[in-house]
Amino acid sequence: MTKEVIFILLNDFADWEGAFLAPALRGGVMPGKPGSYDVKYLTPDGRPVRSLGGMQASADYDASALPERCAGLILVGGMSWRTPEAETIAPLVAEARRRGLPVGAICNAVSFLAAHGFLNEVRHTGNTVEMLREWGGDEYTGAAHYVEQEAVRDGATVTANGSGFLEFTRECLLALRADEEEAIEASYRFNKEGFQAFMKRAAAARRAE
Repeated sequence: MTKEVIFILLNDFADWEGAFLAPALRGGVMPGKPGSYDVKYLTPDGRPVRSLGGMQASADYDASALPERCAGLILVGGMSWRTPEAETIAPLVAEARRRGLPVGAICNAVSFLAAHGFLNEVRHTGNTVEMLREWGGDEYTGAAHYVEQEAVRDGATVTANGSGFLEFTRECLLALRADEEEAIEASYRFNKEGFQAFMKRAAAARRAE
């Protein structure tokens, strides 16, 4: 049975925040290597949603239950994480945590986790600690664990701010053990530095051997 990583999308989701992670999981971290997981998409009611860029995305699942073959949960940020529809996602996150599955959240989805007390015992980041306090209210008591960096991985929990999508990709791939650490780091450098810089680095490494 192929394991699935499930991406949760709400209306007005941020197109770019899962754009590097999904193909790396499904198509392989580096060109020529097979993917480690199937990728599926979940929306609160199972209906299509639209991204901030106007892209329509269909759903494989609704929020009624977390599929048995789920190997990880990715909450893609956007503008709808304070809506009633978003509340249907909290039980899925709780179930994933009970099962010990990696849970990744980026941008406003991190604030959603804070509002449900999911960040109180783990190192994490987000758009700002002030934002987490504002969204989380009394449910967020984890400010002492906040770290000012693009993405943070603590055990099975990965968080990132809205500009840290490449770092988020790297940390989620590591949490999911999608490939060897060296391959994941090489993929991150390729996307972060660009093709030319990556090739120059690779050539220099070959000359040094």
